[in-house]
This record gives sequence, C-alpha cells and structure tokens, in this order.
Amino acid sequence: MTDSRWESRKAGVTSYDGFFADAIARLQDERRYRVFADLERIAGRFPHAVWHSPQGPKEVVIWCSNDYLGMGQHPKVVGAMVETATRLGTGAGGTRNIAGTNHPLVELEGELADLHGKEAALVFTSGYVSNQTGISTIAKLVPDCLILSDALNHNSMIEGIRQSGTEKCIFRHNDVDHLEELLKTAGPVRPKLIVFESLYSMGGDVAPINQICDIADRYGAMTYLDEVHAVGMYGPRGAGIAARDGAMNRIDVIEGTLAKAFGCLGGYITGSAVLIDAVRSYAPGFIFTTALPPAICAAATAAIRHLKTSQWERQRQQDRARRVKAALGAAALPVMLSDTHIVPVAVGDPVHCKAASDLLLSEHSIYIQPINYPTVAKGTERLRIAPIPCHDDIMIDRLAAALVDVWDRLGLPRDKPAYAAE
Repeated sequence: MTDSRWESRKAGVTSYDGFFADAIARLQDERRYRVFADLERIAGRFPHAVWHSPQGPKEVVIWCSNDYLGMGQHPKVVGAMVETATRLGTGAGGTRNIAGTNHPLVELEGELADLHGKEAALVFTSGYVSNQTGISTIAKLVPDCLILSDALNHNSMIEGIRQSGTEKCIFRHNDVDHLEELLKTAGPVRPKLIVFESLYSMGGDVAPINQICDIADRYGAMTYLDEVHAVGMYGPRGAGIAARDGAMNRIDVIEGTLAKAFGCLGGYITGSAVLIDAVRSYAPGFIFTTALPPAICAAATAAIRHLKTSQWERQRQQDRARRVKAALGAAALPVMLSDTHIVPVAVGDPVHCKAASDLLLSEHSIYIQPINYPTVAKGTERLRIAPIPCHDDIMIDRLAAALVDVWDRLGLPRDKPAYAAE
C-alpha cells in the first residue's frame, strides 16, 4: 500500500478506488489485462465487421467468433426475432414465476428436449448460468454427492461445483483410467456425478464420451455433459458430439447454449422430467432472474429447427476448418491440430500473443482475440481461430499470409507447437 493511501487509512479516510487500481495494475504487470474491440458486425456480410478504432471506423474480418455457423444473421433467425418482437414486444416482463413464461419460451424448451432426446429442458439466461446453477442445484439435491470433474472444465462448471458445497475430485483431462481410480475409491454406494465437456474450446479436443459412460455405468454415477461448443455443429441434427458418437441416450444431463452455433442468447439443460422439475423448483439462478425475451426465444427456435434438417452449414464449416488448417500448416505455422472446428495457433507468451493480435488488427484488418491466462495455462497462450461457413478461400489465404508476416515481424518460431491441443 502506498504511503499516501496508508496515511489516508490512518486518518479514517479510505481510498477505495486505490484497491481497484492496484488490482488492474496487477493484471497489466502480468500482461493479461484485456482490451475489448468495439465491433459492429455487418448483417449479410459477416464475417465482415466495422472496428471503431481510436483512429476511426475501419472494416475488418472476424476470425474468432463463436457464431460458428453464422446463424446470427440467417434470414429465418432474424425474421423470427423481428416478427416476434413486433407482435409481442421486447422484454419478457418478469421472472418465469411472475409473468415471464412466454409462449415462445415454452416452445423453445420443447424444441431443445426433442433435439437431445430428453423428456424435458430448462432455459436459463446464459450458458454460464445454466452450468453454474444447474450443477450446484443438482449436487445439492443429491445427499452426500461426490462430483468428479475434468481438469479442464470451463469456469462456469467450476463455479457450479464450488457453489454446490459438495466434495469434489478432479480427474486428469480426458483420462478415463484416472477417473476410474477415483470412482473405485469412492465406492459403489455413494452418489456420484461426473461433470465434463464434449468439446474443449481452447484446444479443440474431444472427450471419450462412451468410455466415460461405460465407467459411469460400472460405478453407478450420473453424467453431466457440457455440449456448449458442439450443439448445432455435430450429429445428424446438430445435437452435438454425444449424438455424433451414439451416446446421447447414455448421458443423464446435457447442457448447451443458444449463443454460439445457434446465433442467439441463453443456455439450457436437458434431462429427465423429474430432474428438470427439481432444478426448476430449487435453482436460485433460475427462479430469481428475468426470463429470456420472446423474440430471443423465437429466434433460437428458428435456428434449432433449421439446423435439425439442414446439413449445409455444418459441412461447409468443417470444410473451411480443414482448409484453414492446411493453409496454416503449409506456412509452417504452429497449429495445434485437432479433429474439430477449433484452430488454435500456439504462441506461448502473453506479450507476444497480445502483440500478434494487435498487429493482425491494425496492419491486416484481421481480428483474432489473444487467449491468455487464466483462460489457458501460463506458457500455452494462443490465438484461437474459428472458421465459419462465410470465410471464403481468399480470406483464408489472406489470413495465412498475415500470420506469416506477424510471426516474422515478432520473431516467433514457425514450426510445430511446443504443446499439443489439450
């Protein structure tokens, strides 16, 4: 604490802003202070956007959006939102219990239950909230529940586990042998909940879902699967990796988002009718917050219905991802290879990662946000590229050339990454 602030404290005057300034300074010293780009996506021309830079507006190409299939600008989705807002207004008008259960929201929950082959679904205001309050509520309702969590689970899952107040064990990432060891130690009688993701978004690697389900069956554990980065993207109807791998009916709770491949906003869980009813009745993060607006719900339903039958977006997106990986690999850039649509490029240093992002934006009109600690482990900083169906061949070639230029200007190694996709 500085002398001036200490003197103020002794005098009974607290400089509270000083605490916040110190906290920000720590982030800046650690080179992980985040700067947000002021962007306006251009509907009909996405991934083009306008970046409101300090020097004025500038058109850029976005390469890191989680609107993986471009559904946020699809005519069916936009049309459903505009029509519903015109007809029903904007906000929901209350919590689900107090006038907020609008009919488009009820229809959306039915569509989600059908998508995942479950009896019921429950919609939350975000994917973060659905994990945070879903996991904590489920675990609290199961006496003496032991949670077994993958080491690379998302922060929303970690917070849900923490808020449950139950005992937890962390198993090594995607390590089914370690998971089984922990389950053996827990014993056959104790209630257990295995919490994991289908697709880990920072490295693009996939969980061995059927193996985890086999172990869960042997030791009498429930399974909770986060499909946030996979819904809409995989499976014959876009239900996710579990659907693709024939494991959807083996999972007790499937969680997902409406804000990524479906191009809207919100999160959800699906499961048995009694489990969903219990969460609906006990979860504070559901009970005490305003419901999603009707227009958002109608737009999400339109996206889900479209992707249940249309294969073009998924096929095109996978083609784009393959082409990006090939182009960056041919340029000897350190691509962290995976079998999914995520294309991380290893940097390994927060300063260089931010510098690379800044140069791409200012010199090449390409926006890719740097991924630093705590999103990834220190020393594994990266640029995370997410190709979408709208990225054409010219954009991909320009991306590869821009990355080569930035790598050379920063003196970064153009070879295999020092670390693989987790």
